[in-house]
Amino acid sequence: MSMAAERIAQILLNIGAVGVSPDKPIQFKSGILSPVYMDNRSLPFHPMEWKEVIAAFQGHLQNLPFDVIAGIEAAGIPHSAALGYAMNKPSVFVRKAAKEHGKQKRVEGGNVAGLHVVLVEDLVTTGSSSLSGVEALRTEGAIVEHCIAIVSYGFAEAAENFARANVELHTLTNFDTIWQFLKPTVSAEVAQMVETWHADPYIWGKN
Repeated sequence: MSMAAERIAQILLNIGAVGVSPDKPIQFKSGILSPVYMDNRSLPFHPMEWKEVIAAFQGHLQNLPFDVIAGIEAAGIPHSAALGYAMNKPSVFVRKAAKEHGKQKRVEGGNVAGLHVVLVEDLVTTGSSSLSGVEALRTEGAIVEHCIAIVSYGFAEAAENFARANVELHTLTNFDTIWQFLKPTVSAEVAQMVETWHADPYIWGKN
């Protein structure tokens, strides 16, 4: 990865958004158990670091064709809103599920029919949540070809899911870049465990 990707990785580590928890693995929505956590929801609490992340997003987005920026509820919304403000672009957000009252829409904020929409995420694991958002936007008539996230775990499953949906995934950094900084801070035993997990997370969870 580039120096820019290494800088984003260092930011996430510096604010404590990434770490290893071998004794208390977390569970993803997909069911995957993980000894590594990535929680980017604390970024807005660190405005200087958040500004760097938003600037990195802007750098990537300048090379993509889009009319509207969309954020996934809830962690993607602060970034999509900040980007819309900074880039003078319309922004909307996508609910995880339709409201049970009102218009029962998943896409809130404006009419995206016929517009090119780029989806902003904080984190991608298998891609299921992101692609559910893509489906909701496409149902409203949006043209969605790109998703951009702060970080991805880099699972093959995610790459396959995005390819199947004809969506190109862009990330500011990734697990491998973060791991090169994180690995020296853990024991050899824990490092081996994390690498075994990353190679096949489903098998690791079963064991």
